[in-house]
Amino acid sequence: MADKKTIKIKQIGSPIRRPENQRKILIGLGLNKMHKVVELQDTPEVRGAIKKVPHMVEIVEG
Repeated sequence: MADKKTIKIKQIGSPIRRPENQRKILIGLGLNKMHKVVELQDTPEVRGAIKKVPHMVEIVEG
């Protein structure tokens, strides 16, 4: 199998006082605590979820 591209995402915003759908997006990305970093496959679905909560996550380089 070819190498699959991955993307590292870090949670920088708190889900407190945010709409329920934004909380569910964070959970779907595997984020539930501040400053947690997860590595996911770089797919259109993941990119779309990131675009729904850009104020709460950032893409980590490296």
